[in-house]
Amino acid sequence: MSIFAITIHLDSPIKQNMMGIECESDVVKIGNKLFPCTVSVAMDLIGGKWKAVILYHLKDRDKRYSELRKEMPAVTEMTLSLQLKQLERDGLILRTVHGTKPPVKVVYNLTDFGRSCIPLLNAITEWGNQVAVQKGEFIIAQPAVTKI
Repeated sequence: MSIFAITIHLDSPIKQNMMGIECESDVVKIGNKLFPCTVSVAMDLIGGKWKAVILYHLKDRDKRYSELRKEMPAVTEMTLSLQLKQLERDGLILRTVHGTKPPVKVVYNLTDFGRSCIPLLNAITEWGNQVAVQKGEFIIAQPAVTKI
């Protein structure tokens, strides 16, 4: 089986009718990567346990690494660092370093491309809220009590 690519430019007439475009080819090529469908493209960019969560926490304002750690205490430092690097590599977030002498201030924010997925993040959040209400419960963590 041979694979050949058809390029569809965003300003082409086919963009006018994007519904169903994901079914009009055998593969999708982004850079040097081939994907079986556009859902795979999206999941490559924001899939996994933490990428969408990180994007959600950056959707309203820029944040420092330490702020993200506080807002996501369940993620390990290594995982957060790796996921931030992947999101930056894929163009969804921007890492800005302020200062040259330690301690430097590192700030993360969404790029225009990253902001384009905010409606998706909002939909995922709403759906997750519905699932939690229908199938689970919200639990408020209680601070640890020290016995004297």
